[in-house]
Formats: sequence, C-alpha cells, structure tokens
Amino acid sequence: MANTKSALKRIQTSEKRHQRNQAVKSATRTFVKKARTAIAQDAAGSREQVVAAIAALDVAVRKGVIHRNNAARRKSRLMKRFNAAQPSATPVAPAAAEEPAAPAAPEAKPRRRRTTK
Repeated sequence: MANTKSALKRIQTSEKRHQRNQAVKSATRTFVKKARTAIAQDAAGSREQVVAAIAALDVAVRKGVIHRNNAARRKSRLMKRFNAAQPSATPVAPAAAEEPAAPAAPEAKPRRRRTTK
C-alpha cells in the first residue's frame, strides 16, 4: 500500500484515467468492428461506418488514449479493406480525411537591393 499522501492521490487519479481510457478504447473498437462488418456485408453502404470509425480513432488520439501512429495504422488497414471491397476500380477516401485546397499564392514582387555608397 502507498505510504505517502501523494502516492495515494496518484493511485486514485490513475484509476480514474484508466476507467476513462478503457471507455474510449472500447467505443473505438466498437466503431471499427461495426465498420468492418458493414464492409463485409454491404460494401457500397459502408462509407458512413468507416467515417465514424476514423473519427473515433481521431478522438482517441486527441485524448491521448492511443498513439497517433497506432491510429494511423488502424485507419490505413480499414481504408484498405474498404477500397478493396468497392465495386469500382478507383479507391475512395472518406470525406472527413479530405483537406480543402490551399489558395494560390500571389505573385511575388522582385526584391530591390540596397546599394551602399
């Protein structure tokens, strides 16, 4: 058992965090499992499930429950399954992962050099 006040507090906080993290992990696993079964049953209508699973993985990363590379690996595997199950030959990326196009940069003016006298 802990001998100090700080050690007791550390035990309590770690237990709270453990329970919170377990809830997030469980929810993430559920979303990924639902997406996989949706892909297996109906490849065309599984897009919403895949997007929800990717969002759940992103939430887990933001909360610090899983490492970002772990989430990236899981998302990659999920998208690989999703794209392989699609009837079309072109792969489809989820709408949540798309980034808006950057605006074109304005034309740069030529720089004037200072001359020393």
